[in-house]
Amino acid sequence: MSWEAVLLALLGAGGWYWYAAMHAREQAVASGRRTCGERGVQLLDESVAVSRIRLARNASGHLRFQRDYRFEFSDTGNNRRPGVVRMLGDRVEWIDLDGEWQPGHLASVSRLRD
Repeated sequence: MSWEAVLLALLGAGGWYWYAAMHAREQAVASGRRTCGERGVQLLDESVAVSRIRLARNASGHLRFQRDYRFEFSDTGNNRRPGVVRMLGDRVEWIDLDGEWQPGHLASVSRLRD
């Protein structure tokens, strides 16, 4: 195999990863905006920032990238509180709006299904 083919394959894989990451980020922003609106809080800066990426299996057993996106929201208008959107592939796995999410503690978590 020539080095040109390897380079082309690497560039293709990089382009695919970039496209998938941008799509997941757009989904995270939209889900954060929708959840903040439903809860009556304000999504600050209208943005999210990736804080963690790893591989995880979805319900079908397929490997997908699991990304945690951090954002800030305000419940009073003069403070900043942390939030997290966890994406599994291009689907929202959960959203945390209080910064203290615990496994099994569903009161502060929105599970969104498409």
